[in-house]
Amino acid sequence: MEVKDKDTVVIKLIQVNDVYEIAPLKGGKVGGMARVGHISDSIKKAFPNSYLVMGGDFLNPSLLGTLKIDGKRIKGKQMIEVMNAMDFDIATFGNHEFDLNLNELQDRLNESEFQWTSANVFQKNGEDIRVFNTIKNGDSIPIPEKVIYDIPIGKEYPLRLGFFSVTLDSNPVDWVYYSDYMLEARSAYTALEQSRADIIIGLTHLSIDQDKVIAESLPGVALIMGGHEHKNMLVSTSGATIAKADANAKTVYVHTLRYNTKTEQLKIDSELLAINDKVSSLSSIKEIVDRWEKVLDAEIKQVIANPYEIIYETQVPLVVTDAANRSTQSDLGIIITEAMAKGFDIPAEAAIVNGGSFRLDDTLEGEITSIDIFRVLPFGGIVLKVEMMGALLKEVLDYGESQKGTGAFLQRYNIENKNGVWLINGVNINEDQSYTIAVSDFLLKGYDIPFLTPQNKGVINVYNPKAFEPAYDIRKTVIDFMKRSYTLD
Repeated sequence: MEVKDKDTVVIKLIQVNDVYEIAPLKGGKVGGMARVGHISDSIKKAFPNSYLVMGGDFLNPSLLGTLKIDGKRIKGKQMIEVMNAMDFDIATFGNHEFDLNLNELQDRLNESEFQWTSANVFQKNGEDIRVFNTIKNGDSIPIPEKVIYDIPIGKEYPLRLGFFSVTLDSNPVDWVYYSDYMLEARSAYTALEQSRADIIIGLTHLSIDQDKVIAESLPGVALIMGGHEHKNMLVSTSGATIAKADANAKTVYVHTLRYNTKTEQLKIDSELLAINDKVSSLSSIKEIVDRWEKVLDAEIKQVIANPYEIIYETQVPLVVTDAANRSTQSDLGIIITEAMAKGFDIPAEAAIVNGGSFRLDDTLEGEITSIDIFRVLPFGGIVLKVEMMGALLKEVLDYGESQKGTGAFLQRYNIENKNGVWLINGVNINEDQSYTIAVSDFLLKGYDIPFLTPQNKGVINVYNPKAFEPAYDIRKTVIDFMKRSYTLD
């Protein structure tokens, strides 16, 4: 129970970050925005000076966001509806907000009833660079570099709580300009000082190392609430403490700020709360989530009968982050490509798929369900069996290797590189020999590897599976393979 002191103002900051799914995960065991809503609602009722904040990455990726309603992909519309109903106060951009196109992002900004803020992310049109705007009732409202909340304390002047925000530049698109994060953080911080903010908070979406630079360079920052790493952490520095919650609302940070108006001293206590099936759900939010989940459930059941069936259990977490799948051979990448190769009556000799087709940007742990595979591969697609010459295959593999860090990097099965030499099944690839390779239909359209198309003279034959074959949908292929590979006790 909070002990009241007439000279102490209590402020609660409820922090989530990197939330892609509105519903609980792992069969309802962890996460869920309705549960976060219950916690936030309870805190706000008890403490009037409470603020619910989002540290970026919430409009994408999500399985639900890839579906279409009235011919338009949902692309975060479900998250905005939920966040509005939860009475979020403030949010910043994460790198995944720019997975949307400009029109989609603008729609989400316009639909938001909470405050966006950013000091270093700008809209670019050629040489024209300007702040992003929300459009309300025909009025264009600039997204500010800082946000100030005035808290009445019964004196001549209110207590001023100020926020600034910056985002890392890891998602370059031609309509976004990223200014230097440290330069803009310092500028916004100075503006908050000039506005006589009593408490200054950073709301960031940066790497932990970048957060540390801010914390140690701006000594007046009281706390940095960040995102991006997906794992909870509370990191002390010579300046501000940096807090990050787990992705997908598996945890929530509740920061209690106690500011003594007489001594102007601030004390901060940070508590990490687990969001699991022991936490109640706020009914008004659950109704919205359930409505969206019905849309998702109907779509998935067109491909697989039981989306929530446990199909696999892993003792080692399967990392499905963008950084991993676009630069290294991942454990899940091996599973998916092996499933692709073995998804035919006569298996392919090897398999390749672009790492950018994995869209989860999270980690799979313990029991894995069918819907988890849909979350990894939301766009689906056909697995093709392509007979191609070794010369083309080597060219494809070399190109994929040269694209490390991008979506064109290739996850592979039964293919390895030893000292710069490509091998299939342990034998050097012969340029004059043909090989059967399982390939996603997306990859054979030349989108990521420009020369990999059916018209390439190195492509001898392409087998398109029929609608009743597992390979007709890569997700069904992977689910069937994982079920065969793992049997529950």
